[in-house]
Amino acid sequence: MRTAEVTRSTKETNITIKLDLDGKGTAKLDYPIGFMAHMLNTFARHGLFDLEIRASGDLEVDQHHLVEDTGIVLGQCFAKALGNKESIRRVGSCLYPMDETLARAAVDLSGRSFLVFEAGLPGNDTAQDFWQGFASSAGAALHLDILRGRSDHHKVEALFKAAARALREACEIDPRSIGLIPSTKGVLA
Repeated sequence: MRTAEVTRSTKETNITIKLDLDGKGTAKLDYPIGFMAHMLNTFARHGLFDLEIRASGDLEVDQHHLVEDTGIVLGQCFAKALGNKESIRRVGSCLYPMDETLARAAVDLSGRSFLVFEAGLPGNDTAQDFWQGFASSAGAALHLDILRGRSDHHKVEALFKAAARALREACEIDPRSIGLIPSTKGVLA
């Protein structure tokens, strides 16, 4: 079972996430930010990850802390559920069209964290903060780009869908490498 449960409690947020990498794409969300709940539901559906999230935070300040910490906890769940990453494909990518928007995601679950985020979302840093928290905690090199688009809603949603599909591919078990770590080093940490 490639599952994980992680809880993070700080003075700013309280988040519990349960993840099943081999799910059906169902999401059970108790999440107080409507747009982000929509993105997390979309992420679960397109990645075929089962997600259960309970979250609360200091929304009287703004949405930043809760969104960023959700990315951190979700990344921790991926790292925990993948364990030593034996038999996985390790890398994945997706080119995702959504109406006028075209998003690209590429991921390497190398254990080395890095985020490239070229989304053309001036003044909307919460999506980038979510993915920075995710990449750092998951140990992923993650590249997210908007190649074209007009609507910020579509840009963010297309990125979540592309990232989900790229991660789905990277997390898949490769039947040709059962029992092997997908690295010449013999370890992905």
